[in-house]
Amino acid sequence: MGSALFRGGIHPPDKKELSADKPITEARPPQRVVIPLSQHLGAPCKSIVAIDQKVKKGEMVGEAGGFVSAPVHASVSGKVIAIGEFPNAMGRIIMSVVIENDMKEEWAILRDSPDYMKLPPDELKEKIKEAGIVGMGGAAFPTLVKLSPPKEKPIDTVILNGSECEPYLTGDYRLMLEKPVEILEGLKILMKVLGVTRGFVGIEDNKPLAVKAMKEAAEGQAGIEVCGLPTKYPQGAEKMLIKSITGREVPPKALPMDVRVVVQNIGTSFAVYEAARYGKPLIDRVVTVTGDGVREPKNLLVKIGTLVSHLIEECGGLKDEALKVISGGPMMGFAISALDVPVTKGTSGIVALTEGEIAHAGDFSPCIRCGRCIDACPMGLMPSMLSVYAEKGFYEGAKEYNLFDCFECGSCAFVCPSKRPIVQLIRVAKSQVKP
Repeated sequence: MGSALFRGGIHPPDKKELSADKPITEARPPQRVVIPLSQHLGAPCKSIVAIDQKVKKGEMVGEAGGFVSAPVHASVSGKVIAIGEFPNAMGRIIMSVVIENDMKEEWAILRDSPDYMKLPPDELKEKIKEAGIVGMGGAAFPTLVKLSPPKEKPIDTVILNGSECEPYLTGDYRLMLEKPVEILEGLKILMKVLGVTRGFVGIEDNKPLAVKAMKEAAEGQAGIEVCGLPTKYPQGAEKMLIKSITGREVPPKALPMDVRVVVQNIGTSFAVYEAARYGKPLIDRVVTVTGDGVREPKNLLVKIGTLVSHLIEECGGLKDEALKVISGGPMMGFAISALDVPVTKGTSGIVALTEGEIAHAGDFSPCIRCGRCIDACPMGLMPSMLSVYAEKGFYEGAKEYNLFDCFECGSCAFVCPSKRPIVQLIRVAKSQVKP
């Protein structure tokens, strides 16, 4: 098993030393939280609260709007003071519920299950559904959907993604050091729900302490293997991880379940354990606040709905030379235009970059046909052609170059000598044509 290395990829400076040694600490409670009713891929939630209503921590405030959806819950106790449209980190205007924190931390009644491993798979699945768990690596795909593959696609392997290949981010790393047993319990729950006997944890070998902690926790656990993987971006992308661990190749336009695999993030596995054991909904997550532009990088346990400005303040504020703040990591995250946007279930990090760390995208040059992006592309695409077609507005032409197989890892833009905004151009093209 392991080390069937994927093609392409890059080695950006990892900058993890800024926050890797900072243990996870709980962020100060915010005065108010803004809870978007759409924090996942799929149908938005419907608000089930009214203005002036008192809510408790963990109480549902938005119910799932369809099968591909996930409910949202109050992350603090207090009073609903607004229900309306607020911007999220991507700049989209999203219906959100605003709760004024009464600082009492009163919990809703949760369903505790000390014998959770004895529950039938359907009941465990129900707990995961009720807890509103989504993929916490960034894509925020509802976990329930991943755990409900169609009958004709049996699953035989579950992989936990502990590679955390994005530069700067260290939240999953800290979680593996501090909660290895709980993470593996989450994996066992996922394996039980899917009825599989093989589970893997893939961790890049630039995190030897995490590999060690997870290996120790996995000792004597039947069917679970912790794999150290060569460090190469984007090792943590599902298709790359599956290739590295199982040697199976996910074909173009196909999903991991087409090769009998389900991949989940480390944070998701931890949330699954908390939901099954304590009935706790997904109302907080670990967020790495880091970058040379912030005074004191930290790994914070943050209540969903906390504003980014609150977290930056907690980390000593921005340095004068900070120029850009990114939600997510520098390779696949989004620059945010304002700091009063909320942390959602998919927010893995907040990265503040300085002048010296940013390649100015304003002045890019024409493609010089050097082919570096083609060498770097882990999906074997031709990013140069995709970007040229998108730039000229020939979106249908871009489709013929397998536009929708690009998962926007940014390796191409990283190596481009003309500093072309290849990923942005590809995103524009995707928004203009149907898959």
